[in-house]
Amino acid sequence: MEICRSFRFILRVLGFVFCLCSYVNAQNNFDKSNYQQVNTYVNPVLPGDHPDPTLLKVGDDFYHCGSTFHFTPYMPIYHSKDLVHWNVISRVLPPSKAGWVEDRPSGGIWQGAITYFYGSYWIYFSANGQWFCKAESPAGPWTDPVKVETDAETGSLGYDNSIFVDDDGIPYMVIKNGQIINRLHAIGRDGQLTGKVINLDWINAKRQYSWAEGPVMCKRNGYYFYFPAGDVSGGQYVLRTKELTSDSSKWERLGEFFKPISDSKVGFRRPNHISAPLQLSDGTWWTLGQSYELYDGNDWSGIGRQTSLYPVLWEGDRPWGMAPTTQPIVKPKLPQSEILWRSVQSDDFEANILNANWHFLNQKAAYCYSLTARNGWVRLLPESGSAHLLQKETDHFYTVVTKVDMEANDVESKAGIYLTNGNQSVGVKLYTGYDQGKKIVFSLGTEICEIPNQFGNVVWLKLQRYEHSLTAYCSADGKSWISVGHPISAVRLDRAQANFNSWVGTSMGLFAEGKQADFDFFICKDGFSAIPAISYSNYFGVKKIKRGNERVVTNTSMNGGWFMISGVDLGKESPMSIEVTALSKISGNVEIWLDDLVNGKLIATIPVRKTGETDSGTIFTKVVSGLQGHHDVFIKFPEGSKGGLFIKSLKFVK
Repeated sequence: MEICRSFRFILRVLGFVFCLCSYVNAQNNFDKSNYQQVNTYVNPVLPGDHPDPTLLKVGDDFYHCGSTFHFTPYMPIYHSKDLVHWNVISRVLPPSKAGWVEDRPSGGIWQGAITYFYGSYWIYFSANGQWFCKAESPAGPWTDPVKVETDAETGSLGYDNSIFVDDDGIPYMVIKNGQIINRLHAIGRDGQLTGKVINLDWINAKRQYSWAEGPVMCKRNGYYFYFPAGDVSGGQYVLRTKELTSDSSKWERLGEFFKPISDSKVGFRRPNHISAPLQLSDGTWWTLGQSYELYDGNDWSGIGRQTSLYPVLWEGDRPWGMAPTTQPIVKPKLPQSEILWRSVQSDDFEANILNANWHFLNQKAAYCYSLTARNGWVRLLPESGSAHLLQKETDHFYTVVTKVDMEANDVESKAGIYLTNGNQSVGVKLYTGYDQGKKIVFSLGTEICEIPNQFGNVVWLKLQRYEHSLTAYCSADGKSWISVGHPISAVRLDRAQANFNSWVGTSMGLFAEGKQADFDFFICKDGFSAIPAISYSNYFGVKKIKRGNERVVTNTSMNGGWFMISGVDLGKESPMSIEVTALSKISGNVEIWLDDLVNGKLIATIPVRKTGETDSGTIFTKVVSGLQGHHDVFIKFPEGSKGGLFIKSLKFVK
């Protein structure tokens, strides 16, 4: 008997090793095609504040939602075709239907568990109780919220719950409240709880898993798998059983879910609060997981809990989440997506309906704007305090540009670009204002730079982020720019704050105080400002190195290599040329593509010649035409150029 058990154990280990080796071989089988096309991705796939992810697959489509907290309209629904590229298609709950929701930082709506059962889409959420909305399509419209009733046996329905749908189609609410309460309860066709509660309070009776929060479930090979998270800082665990029962003896604790990290450069070190793992048609399994970003003492917690895509590997009937890595990961075998990489979206304000990427910091602000008062502009209307229009910050490098029209004639009047951390205690502002005369002001807390406003009521403003350094500019025409003081460090904004930044990350966008202000457009990332090559969001066969005092990108293989800069805005006017700043030991052609390396558009092949060893960067130019709009920009190295070409930046020129 003991020999049989040992033999079975060996078979399980060998099976896991075979599975892991197959995956690693898939990772390491970097044939030439990987240097010529986009077969891989790099985490996070949902950069910026995307806490408590839930994931739903219906047919060939994937949907994601999570906790909104005080950002309103609540619960943006993200759509994807390939699990890597995501865009917002709707928002479930407008503030007009959410009067009972607590309207303050760290309040609002938690959970946002999107699911599909009984022929409809449902989303369950926590806001002083459990509620649900229902829709025929994730794009909406969504019904008015309905409160979920409970009874004495089930007790308080808590928060951070999820929905598990069994093989027979019966849905269950996976209930979480405080550190101890972990329960299951079936859901009827009316969306309300039905039948008897399955009490799992024993799971964390001794606080084995800290808070054991955000539990999710999946099923495979007759096993039910239950995944509780530790707490907001990390930890993810897994249990399994053959039957849904309160009997703890029928359950098995499997321990940690994620494999140990071996990549010392990883910034997302403690992923947790995963979505329920799901299986694709090719048999692979995947999950989304959140994590704060912290590496080499460099704290980006202020951006929020960013969400990554992880393969799930199986050791027999034991699941393992792939360890976080900075290296490229083989994409799911899914159809090519036409969605761009997730990034802050530009807006020309020509539509009469607000783009779903925007949010507000409170319910009142959601009524303090107009898209119809002035054609092609958005008007912010501060009744008292501040009116604003914001998105989730997604990058460490970008250039924001806007054009504002406001008559600043008193110290209360301000309008411009705004960044704020989650609890709104640290903010960055670049604005047209008044202080013993009209001024352009750039500030973070008590650090203030200002210059006289020589332009009048209509001013162009530009804010550049280079990691933790922010630099401000102003202009009369968007062509000739004047610096507004000196660069300001954003470390205070970007680091962890009290109460985990009120559970949300940095928001960026526009604001007005004191009186109304009009904005012609909002651009991020401006393609007509220099874009550092090291700001890429995806890559293969390249690395960042320091050459002299500059950080540049070079390739690591004779097969070439590429990197992608997400969300570049090329405006409405066709650029006249594209500039690549590089230094090189070789001669060769650098290719510039939009949106993809196969199904995208090759816009320029730029000859790069040898430069001097001490060269700080030579500009190589190519005329282009017919370009406009928002794009992911790919830069591809020539074959045979391993370590001989160093790219510093990219810029489009009108």
